[in-house]
Amino acid sequence: MKHPLILGADHAGFELKEQLKKILLQQGEQIEDASPAFIKDDDYPLVAQRVAYAVSRKTGAYGILICGSGLGMDIAANRFHGIRATLVRTPEEACLAREHTHANILVLGAWITPLARAKNILTTWLHTSESRAKRHLRRVEQLDAL
Repeated sequence: MKHPLILGADHAGFELKEQLKKILLQQGEQIEDASPAFIKDDDYPLVAQRVAYAVSRKTGAYGILICGSGLGMDIAANRFHGIRATLVRTPEEACLAREHTHANILVLGAWITPLARAKNILTTWLHTSESRAKRHLRRVEQLDAL
């Protein structure tokens, strides 16, 4: 993908974020970590806010958010204009999220996504292109207009 990637995780997703961050750095990805330190009692909305704000401001940037279930991060990130955050559970969903909705933030749930599956999801998401089909472009425009 080679776009700036902004990572964020709360306490429940921190370990998975660190493991994926290591993989991304080995692959030569450009990383910005919005949650570089483990904070036991942090709040996922504030982490999601930092990542979503950065993605919405940086041209070509994408985000990766991780919390326990992924649900809270997904809800929080999607409150920002221009953000299309998607909670993904399978590589197939990762492909559809990128192709059809042009998702710009990948959300993972650390409690329910083992590392091996998370790596597959991330790889699929990073290597799937946005569909240029008119129907998908039209729908993404409609999402961004909401």
